[in-house]
Amino acid sequence: MSAIPPPAAPQARARGCFWPVAVFVLVASVALNVVFLLGYTGAISDPLSDDPEGIEEHFYLGDAKAKDKIAVVRVSGVISDAGIAFPITQLRTAAADPKVKAVVLRVNSPGGTVSASEELYQCVVNLRDNTGRRFPGSGAKPVSVSMGALCASGGYYIAAAGNPIVAEKTTITGSIGVFAALPNVSEWAKTHGVKLELVKAGGIKASGSLFHSLSPEERETWQDVVNNAYDEFLKVIAAGRPGLTREALRSQVIVDRPIPKRDDKGNPVLENGKPVEVRYTRVRADGGTFTPAEALKFQLIDGIDDLPAAVRAAASRNGMSNFRAVVYEKPTSLIERATGLNIEQRGALDFSHLPAALSPRLWYLAPSADAGLLSPAP
Repeated sequence: MSAIPPPAAPQARARGCFWPVAVFVLVASVALNVVFLLGYTGAISDPLSDDPEGIEEHFYLGDAKAKDKIAVVRVSGVISDAGIAFPITQLRTAAADPKVKAVVLRVNSPGGTVSASEELYQCVVNLRDNTGRRFPGSGAKPVSVSMGALCASGGYYIAAAGNPIVAEKTTITGSIGVFAALPNVSEWAKTHGVKLELVKAGGIKASGSLFHSLSPEERETWQDVVNNAYDEFLKVIAAGRPGLTREALRSQVIVDRPIPKRDDKGNPVLENGKPVEVRYTRVRADGGTFTPAEALKFQLIDGIDDLPAAVRAAASRNGMSNFRAVVYEKPTSLIERATGLNIEQRGALDFSHLPAALSPRLWYLAPSADAGLLSPAP
């Protein structure tokens, strides 16, 4: 008798399960990608976090079991109205914590807008003096400053709220000045037949428009605003550095020496085989930067050392023989925990803020930091 072949029904059932499983996997994949996209752009918050807008404290150095704390508050990057939320959150957290006995402000910034620099400065003063003007605190807390690779212009502005100020060996600092950047495409518009029909009331209304050059009267109004911001900068430094007055910052010559004249490639210009010399003079608040050694010599800083040394010095000044230094971090998001990715900037490809970023604003910004001009406006 021949063998009876096995029934084919089970194979059919196996093939019948394929499509439901495939559809389920496809739907799940689409859902995960949508969740990732929304989480990346910040459209949804982390539902597993007790406080989506909270902050995490991490041990930095010292005795991890010590009761008294030194908070290291970090300010990094261009100081913009849209970018100071996390530094202010750090200051608010340190101010409210009664275990925090001192704060080291770690600044690594080329500066930023006048308004954002002033707001951050006032928040540092709020914490330092426990004024309560910006947020409540658990008492006045001494603030010292540690400069990172770059602490210039608006970065130096907020550093002036602390004492002492120390820089690292490679820090670039100074750049005490202010400017207004007013884009002008009027010549291009004329060439391409583009114009802006302007209806206005007031002789100098709409000064700073993209589509026309400044008249002398319009330029003077902007110069007055810039001069006022510059004077405020000098006031802040004079208040934080008692050895320096506004007049000393503005007018006292600190460098006066001959230097070789150079061409656009940096080579000395020769005349009759000899280098041509020009006079090189500087004042502290000329908008230029300084090396740490120069900044120390000209009383803009108090010492040259790294962050760990600045933290230990703060502990010593405040009688803390046993302490733990802490830093603050943003909470890890659901997407970061699920994927293991470190998402530093959500919505990095969002250009919706570009028109506002091109609007006229005043800047405490270091030379060559022009990319900061495109930072989001409020």
